Amino acid sequence: MFKATVEIRLKKGISDPEGKNILKTLHLLGFEGVKEVKVAKIIELFIEGKNEGDVREKAEMMCRRLLTNPVIHDYSIEIEEV
Repeated sequence: MFKATVEIRLKKGISDPEGKNILKTLHLLGFEGVKEVKVAKIIELFIEGKNEGDVREKAEMMCRRLLTNPVIHDYSIEIEEV
């Protein structure tokens, strides 16, 4: 069994309204030193597979077909055996 950790974030230049709202609220709470907030999503997938390469291929396919929008998202995948 392997765990694939997928981090999904917006591509450079894509507006991040959630990050902007968090930044605004942090400033209202007195955290003026914060200059930028970017929001990312982490998805952990527990996948059975023959080896790390097989699992990475499956995770890549899941990202391309469901988990990400290639127009606005970048993603990275880390694989570890569990």
